[in-house]
Order: sequence, then C-alpha cells, then structure tokens
Amino acid sequence: GATLGDVGHAIQTVARREGFGVVREYGGHGIGTVYHGDPHVAHFGQRGQGLRLTEGMIFTIEPMLNAGSAAIRDAGDGWTVVTRDGSLSAQWEHMVAVTRDGYEVLTPWPDGLGGYAPI
Repeated sequence: GATLGDVGHAIQTVARREGFGVVREYGGHGIGTVYHGDPHVAHFGQRGQGLRLTEGMIFTIEPMLNAGSAAIRDAGDGWTVVTRDGSLSAQWEHMVAVTRDGYEVLTPWPDGLGGYAPI
C-alpha cells in the first residue's frame, strides 16, 4: 500500500518538474476527533517511507508552492508568511479519504478539475 512519503514525493516531483519550490515548514494534517490532528502530511518525501495509508484515514493535502525559491519568512504580524525572494506563492487544500480501492477527494472543485489534467 501507499505511504505518506509517496504522497509527499508525488507533490514534490510535480512541483519541481513545473519549476516551483515546495514550502517545507507547513503541511497537511489528519482529520479525526480534532480538525488539525495527526498525522502531519509533508509535501515532500521519499517513496515507501512514512506512515502506511489505511482505509478510513482522512487527511488534507495543502501544499504551498512558490514561483521561486521555497524559502519563506514571517511578515511580522503573527499570521502572514511571504517568500524570501519576493516571488509569487499559492496554496490550495483538499481533504482526502483513503478507501478500500484507493482514495476519494472529499473537497472537489465545483467544476471538476477546471480543464486541468489529473496528476
């Protein structure tokens, strides 16, 4: 079965191939009795490493991708994070459930993938 390392590796591979930096300081999280729970879901990793995914797990995938370097800094207001090199950055979140046959995205886009090919 798949691992969280497989998930992180897939995100990292696609981001780098497209020329984006993956912010390592933030990640996804488990959804359970608390909203921001374990496990931490890194958006980088090695195939076959980390927690094995099992049916019934629910977690988020929410990478921050930078158009330049992956380096970030705190803007000083206690909330805002910006890129160190001033490049653009974007973040998106999906909630995913592990099923017997694979996975289900629980937060689909209203228009499907909006013309984008699935990864």
